[in-house]
Amino acid sequence: MKKSSRLPWLIGALPLGAIVVSFLIFSMSPVPQIASDSRPVPALRGVSYELFRVQELPWAIHVLTIDRTRQDLELMTTLGRGSKIGLSGLTEQLRLIPSEWGRPVAAINGDFYRTEGEPYAGDPRGLQILAGELVSAPADRACFWVDAQGNPRMGEVTGGFAVTWPDGSQTPFGLNEEREGSMAVLYSSAVGASTGTSGGTEYVLERASDGPWLPLSPGMHYQARIRQIRGGGNTPLKPDILVLSVGTFSRLLSPRGAVGDMLKISTTTKPDLRGVKTAIGGGPVLVRGGQPRPGHVHKSMERHPRSAIGWNQKEILFVEVDGRQRGWSVGMTLPELAEYMVRLGCQEAVGLDGGGSAELWFNGRIMNRPCYGHERQMANTLILVEKKEAGGTMNNPVLK
Repeated sequence: MKKSSRLPWLIGALPLGAIVVSFLIFSMSPVPQIASDSRPVPALRGVSYELFRVQELPWAIHVLTIDRTRQDLELMTTLGRGSKIGLSGLTEQLRLIPSEWGRPVAAINGDFYRTEGEPYAGDPRGLQILAGELVSAPADRACFWVDAQGNPRMGEVTGGFAVTWPDGSQTPFGLNEEREGSMAVLYSSAVGASTGTSGGTEYVLERASDGPWLPLSPGMHYQARIRQIRGGGNTPLKPDILVLSVGTFSRLLSPRGAVGDMLKISTTTKPDLRGVKTAIGGGPVLVRGGQPRPGHVHKSMERHPRSAIGWNQKEILFVEVDGRQRGWSVGMTLPELAEYMVRLGCQEAVGLDGGGSAELWFNGRIMNRPCYGHERQMANTLILVEKKEAGGTMNNPVLK
């Protein structure tokens, strides 16, 4: 079998956190498929998949490489319920993508999220932009996005989300998330049929000018008119309205606006993400400028299943490391993953959710071995689509 040109790791090449054994030599030869699966890995121009095995640990590392020169390939995000926040398996999320996006080619699990049994299950913990729609606010964590020129980017994004009232005062707000205590949260129909809140004061907002309106986009300023003011929470949502929900113990003890009043809504971010169609949360930053930077993350020295996205001038890579499976793969620490992304040639790389959510899908099937033995319900994914050609001759495949 042909040796990979990317690696192998030799003596002394163990990443930080690993125990170096002077006589240990890693054998890292790619194999075309998982050993227990006899189906061949399909080929696609500009997209390739390899499975690397390190028997001594052991490690099973799945690497999908995307040629950045292919203009008909595009990175997008998904949500658990199609266009709505929720939970579902990766394969199910691919079934729900709009046909006009094109053909799904590859996918990797996305952001950390609120799990089953929690309020607002499926709420991504960080930023998400879905086909240009802002559905989740940035948090104090790293994220990945594709800028308006089509280049991959990563880093911390901060939001200047605020509503300006008729008296000129401002209130910061969260987006499509649980409203806790005295905070204010802006809800769009991406959260579901209603706000899901209890108590507080809720302002039903409608379009107030010929300027931009829904769906929400980052880096914008909107004008809204108060259509209705409600108490008790759980206000119904529709695609043409927003609902600003303010907690009972807020400084807004009495309404600052009345029905018919005009409000201003800001979705500015730093850096400015205006024009961005795709963004997803994750973390930590693993590689910056070709150097490993795993950061100081809790439990970073424990080996777990891991997922990451990395890139250089020529390629974008989806990387998934199986874990928690004795005899197959023990997983990586974050420093090990950072070092590995550098060895793959990444100039930049950022981690995604891991553990039971770590999954890599390629051209019709899950390529890795999820540690629970099945697909986990997750909030979102990062997918690669082959866009329709002019004339719309491309059809979505039947996903398996």
